[in-house]
Amino acid sequence: MSDMYTADFWDNRYREKPAIWSGNPNPQLVTEAAALAPGRALDAGCGEGADAIWLAERGWAVTAVDVSSVALARGAERAGQLGGDLAGRISWQQADLLTWEPEPQRFDLVSAQFLQLPASLRGPLFTRLAGGVAVGGTLLVVGHSVADLRTTVSRPQYPEIFYSAAEVAGLLDPSHWTVRVAEARPRQVRDQDGREVTIYDEVMTAVRE
Repeated sequence: MSDMYTADFWDNRYREKPAIWSGNPNPQLVTEAAALAPGRALDAGCGEGADAIWLAERGWAVTAVDVSSVALARGAERAGQLGGDLAGRISWQQADLLTWEPEPQRFDLVSAQFLQLPASLRGPLFTRLAGGVAVGGTLLVVGHSVADLRTTVSRPQYPEIFYSAAEVAGLLDPSHWTVRVAEARPRQVRDQDGREVTIYDEVMTAVRE
């Protein structure tokens, strides 16, 4: 399973199709960030860039980081096609998030969407990402719920890579953070056979005080 987190794995996966994600921003990012005042944002594990582009369209200066150079090139290309000053609002950066560390307290928003990792990797990763949040800034972590494995939606069959919002909240020092949201939030999707299915997103939002 360790091969799942390498640049080669993700570059090869992205090369299999012209696009592997929908091109739409993740719904919990839209829900949680729509009312935030634009500033500097970090999109950790940005993939093909839909979240980074959505944020940039709303005035954020975005650092979009991913292990896959193929995904980053697609995001940069799409941003350029949209025109205006959008492309200039996004800095695309290739890095291995398992070792990469953001500049301390630099970002007004740090968003990590569906970074599914075993506990030995995700705890240190989310802690490093939290370190990049500025005072008054927001940390947003969203993951797939392990309950999704009991549905017909496509999910990796590795229970150990799923986590709860409460687990992520528990990584934060309560003397420095106020947890605003920590819940399993239901969402309706369609599976590969077109059937409507209820899934759950584990959503954790916290503000650095």
